[in-house]
Amino acid sequence: MQNLDGKTAVLTGAASGIGRALAERLAGRGCHLALVDVAKERLEETAAALRRQDRRLSLHDADVRDAARVEALAAEIVEQHGGMQILVNNAGVTAWGKVEEQELDDIRWVIDVNLWGVIHGCKLFLPHLRRQDEAHIVNVSSLFGILAASGQAAYCASKYAVRGFSEALAAELEGTGISVTSVHPGGVSTRFVTDSRAVDGERRAAFEELVKQGAIGPEKVAKAIVKGIERRKLRVRVGPDAFVGDWAKRLFPTAGQRVLSRFLAKQLP
Repeated sequence: MQNLDGKTAVLTGAASGIGRALAERLAGRGCHLALVDVAKERLEETAAALRRQDRRLSLHDADVRDAARVEALAAEIVEQHGGMQILVNNAGVTAWGKVEEQELDDIRWVIDVNLWGVIHGCKLFLPHLRRQDEAHIVNVSSLFGILAASGQAAYCASKYAVRGFSEALAAELEGTGISVTSVHPGGVSTRFVTDSRAVDGERRAAFEELVKQGAIGPEKVAKAIVKGIERRKLRVRVGPDAFVGDWAKRLFPTAGQRVLSRFLAKQLP
């Protein structure tokens, strides 16, 4: 999809971080925007910086875990925009702690938002995307969709699944005019860690500090995503840690996983 001007893009998790940066970049490329999040005040802040531009902009309060709400959301956006050509399933959360320490509700919360949010978006928006001559789906996975880390079992499970789901969906849609990209950022400087759940604050604070040391800005991720849409890329990696983690797992599938996971474990309480 080389020409983004005049296209309508739907972004979940648009209230901050990667979602906000991507909204700004897509608006700059001439896209109309339908911004989705449960954080209403922050979503209004995102919109405030975009309303100055001569593009359609709509805000939508929706929990991506709720299939009925996502189905209604798709119809709502079609009514307001006439259709959409780009869908970005970006909403994501995490919960810190080892499996035997965590509550099942926290594990379920992570899986429901990160994985079912993507499934709901793809499944329920696809009928509308099929009406377009050309469309693109972006599903945001993570470095932890390539590399597993202690204390992040639920998050890794969800992000590995997003990667597999995206690649299978891309195969199913080959030749239809709809492309699919999975995105794998490394550490990104956003509110993501701050907004997470944790079995203890010390562990979350330690990981937040670790992320800050090598974190890239969300604007860099947004730039890579737009390039991925334009080039119809199947996978987008962003940040040096994402490339190192990916190549380590490719070249040394078992040893690479052990070395990198041990390194991460040493950085955390």
